[in-house]
Amino acid sequence: MERRLAAILSADVVGYSRLMGADEAGTLERLKACRRELIDSTIEEYHGRIIKLMGDGALVEFASVVDAVQCAAIIQRRMSSRDQGVSDEQRIRFRIGVNLGDIIVEGDDIYGDGVNIAARLQGIAKPGGIFISGTAFDQVAHKVDVGFVALGEQRLKNIADPVRVYRVLIDPAKTGKVVFAPRAWWRGMTLLALTALLIAITAAVIVWQWPYTHRPSIAVLPFANLSEDQSQDYFADGITDDLITDLARLSNLDVISQNSVFTYKGKPHVLDEIRRDLGVRFVVEGSVQRSGDLIRVNAQLIDTSSGDHLWANRFDRSAAEVFAVQDAMGRQIADALGLKLTRSETERIARPPTTNLEAYDYYLRAEQAARTGRRSRMLEALALFDKAEALDGGFAEAFAADAHATSFVWRSTYDDVLQSALARKRAYEKASRALALDPALPSPYAVLAIMQAVDRRYEQAIASAQKAVSLGAANAEAHMAVAYVQLVWGNHADAAAAVETALRYDPNPSAIDRYTAGMVFYLQHDYGRAIDSFKRAGYGSQGNGEFVTALAMAYVRVGRIDEARATVAEAGRLLGGRDCLAAWRLLNGDFREEDLAFILDALREAGLPEWPFGFHGDEQYRLKGAEIAAIVMGKLLRGKTEPTESLAIMQVQMDGKAAFRSATQMMTETVSVKGDLLCEQSENAFGQPDCGPVYRHATPTDETGYTYVNSSKVFYFSAAE
Repeated sequence: MERRLAAILSADVVGYSRLMGADEAGTLERLKACRRELIDSTIEEYHGRIIKLMGDGALVEFASVVDAVQCAAIIQRRMSSRDQGVSDEQRIRFRIGVNLGDIIVEGDDIYGDGVNIAARLQGIAKPGGIFISGTAFDQVAHKVDVGFVALGEQRLKNIADPVRVYRVLIDPAKTGKVVFAPRAWWRGMTLLALTALLIAITAAVIVWQWPYTHRPSIAVLPFANLSEDQSQDYFADGITDDLITDLARLSNLDVISQNSVFTYKGKPHVLDEIRRDLGVRFVVEGSVQRSGDLIRVNAQLIDTSSGDHLWANRFDRSAAEVFAVQDAMGRQIADALGLKLTRSETERIARPPTTNLEAYDYYLRAEQAARTGRRSRMLEALALFDKAEALDGGFAEAFAADAHATSFVWRSTYDDVLQSALARKRAYEKASRALALDPALPSPYAVLAIMQAVDRRYEQAIASAQKAVSLGAANAEAHMAVAYVQLVWGNHADAAAAVETALRYDPNPSAIDRYTAGMVFYLQHDYGRAIDSFKRAGYGSQGNGEFVTALAMAYVRVGRIDEARATVAEAGRLLGGRDCLAAWRLLNGDFREEDLAFILDALREAGLPEWPFGFHGDEQYRLKGAEIAAIVMGKLLRGKTEPTESLAIMQVQMDGKAAFRSATQMMTETVSVKGDLLCEQSENAFGQPDCGPVYRHATPTDETGYTYVNSSKVFYFSAAE
């Protein structure tokens, strides 16, 4: 993760929704002209980098805060003289916020309080105005041709500490002047401060009463690896994972999932940020040091609201006693929280997952690799799970984690890791094996629920999902399984409720779960949250392009057509042109017909092509069903495929049994003609038939005379007996 100090400019259009409602076409045209004639050139002149452009605003990064404030002032001065012939109600006006602060860089996007403060300042600025933070003011005072009004320290939404705020006076005559806000303004701020104080007092009372009226919530932060051998990092992660699992088994405790807490790995632990971002009252943090056959584990329990250390202990044991250490930590933390464990909970925590330490070591390594979600590490993870299971055939947690990882590979269509048919078979087998060994594990039921939903076995799917929740009330994976099943079944309200619960336990979910949440929000017409979810799924740490296209359909629904089309173009670049309407239709075939149409209509408007690689066939050369059968059935088809024009062969028997081979794909399948379409059916594409048209070439060659296209390929071929 990259961090750096930067100046951030956040701008938005005042009353954007009202302007669009009154004159959509005219507003869009004037906004485009504004960008073309003023905004883009000014940002470029002052060396800014546009991070995001939304229909109603922009986020821009500058290396110099002087450049950022000067750019904002130039834009607002020139905007004041634009649209002179337009009524006040129709004039386009901006609000701008500028902050100098630390930011987090992920790919082309930026995050962190440095960005959030700029956005909050923009939100409280007046139309045509500029608000800047104290950190920005300290660097630009007397260096730009503007003046300033000091507004004092302000409480900004979702920002932990007060921020000094200054209003920029863009009149050049005010250059260099710094004045204080008038008395009336301060009276208003005093009233606001008193209101805030009352709210704070109420909140304090609630917090004081909290332990007696709410379930305690806790996050176990990744334990630091203090071993001289940094390759032991996986062992520290394993201690963290297992402590989370043990605490999550307690019925009166809400525990944040592994996925969310591991975003704090290697970062400083700022309690206020953790309390705000994860919504927890308590955190556990610690360290692990492993040297030969000895381990030292330090751990402490902290109240995030006060910073008080409620419990701490150090365990010096042999590595063979790692399970005894985990048992002791779990019980002592529960005691410190005042939890009374049932007999079954006590037994559950004390029960070691395996008696084979070598198998446990392979399991920990596999979990660390699987947590990345990256193709390159998933194959490694599956091989390590195999080793753990071979050493201990009764290791239920290993089989459960294997099922989860394999299901992820299957759902993500990582065919280069494991072909779809094999991944599907393996996930079912591993989940079933885990439940045979330990029927109280929630994760295998969640895996089965997802797979049964894709197989259209909805009654079984919802039963499995509900079983997962009953066994793991604080298990985010279980609640997300419920959300997915209800989503494809068309129960949007139930899906949304399950998503909200899942996000409470996993505020920073995986890319694939963010995509599921985004789809739920989209079908509920909550486009703001859909955009946020799709954006994080596509461009977050696990995003690699698969989910970027979804963002386009949400943009369409809020009228941001240019951004939707730009997003489709970006997705095409990331996915090598493979994404298309046919693929969305096929891979979402388990959705209700009306929901699928609502998805496809928006993607079509965003410019997503019907077929991969932008293929368009000439309808006058399209073959009828009988012609397709005569050319394909019982024939050897030789040719090449897009995009690399690699050699490909399809051998089709008269009964439809077939095999397809290319440089990137090899599969056995069944081929048939349905209507005027040629269909391939295999275990790929979740077992759904992948159908498409066949075209005769207007000018056939010796190598190719026909083209067959479906959701995954464009195949140029000629047929031989």
